[in-house]
Amino acid sequence: MLEVLRVTFPFFALVLCGYAAARLRLMPLEAISGLNGFVLFFALPCMLFRFGADTPIAQLLDAGVFFTYLFCALVLVAFSIAISLNGRIRWNDASLGALVAAFPNTGFMGVPLLVALLGAQAVGPAIVTIVVDLVITSSLCVALSRMDAAGEHGAVVAARKALAGVLRNPMPWAISLGAAFSYGDWALSGPVNETVGLLADAASPVALFTIGAVLARSQMLAHERPHGPLRMGDYLPVALIKLVLHPLLVLLVGLTAMQWGVPIEPFALQVIVLVAALPSASNVSLLAERLGADNGRIARIILVTTVAAFFTFSGVVALFQA
Repeated sequence: MLEVLRVTFPFFALVLCGYAAARLRLMPLEAISGLNGFVLFFALPCMLFRFGADTPIAQLLDAGVFFTYLFCALVLVAFSIAISLNGRIRWNDASLGALVAAFPNTGFMGVPLLVALLGAQAVGPAIVTIVVDLVITSSLCVALSRMDAAGEHGAVVAARKALAGVLRNPMPWAISLGAAFSYGDWALSGPVNETVGLLADAASPVALFTIGAVLARSQMLAHERPHGPLRMGDYLPVALIKLVLHPLLVLLVGLTAMQWGVPIEPFALQVIVLVAALPSASNVSLLAERLGADNGRIARIILVTTVAAFFTFSGVVALFQA
């Protein structure tokens, strides 16, 4: 367990540094959007492209991993919405809460952390989960979040907006381009490859620092919530779904699928279980802000899962190693 903590501690320490920088006003809150933009549109796409290009195409097209992880994501979304809907939490807030329950922080934290723990072979299954979360789970939850205004705009408009959001996200395009380079056995020219490498190397530290800053900003602006103080029952069940139910469901469904003859490698199952054990994706907070959802609730779920995951994620890794 101590060996696992030695590997995971620097990743969570960078999140803490970003949190402290924002809380102590060492970094203006207005600068956080710029950091997030750098990670989202430059550094992280380069990192995902490099991983995709260096990963055998067969690992990126693993149907067993894809459908196992997708089934679990759909179950979590349905369950989270079902237990969240009430007089105060309507479709917009419930759907974004479901997204934060089913969407791990794979891009910003998971890929570099899993590579440090398991080696480069962990990238293939992890990228498959990123595709599911970015393209299907996110689109579904954004479409469901528009149900409150279904009478005004309709499901078609909601679906169109969800699709437009996916198309504007650079991460699926970076993964697709990397897969194309892997399939064609192509390589970037020297200077271009060096530039991509520099940006890719910056992705992990800047992204983790930005996660902490985003969490601090959300907590500092929590007093602006329109529904009054947060109740523990509004966010704690969703945090438990993310950290406990998600990895357990992926493990059980994966083992069942293997028993039924679905071709899933044990190592790939280990990777996607660890992905499911990651804390919630911090970019959902920015999405909630843009869609007019209760960002204070979403940020609290992300904060709780990020802090608790230092112990729960490390515990899952230690169990697998045992």
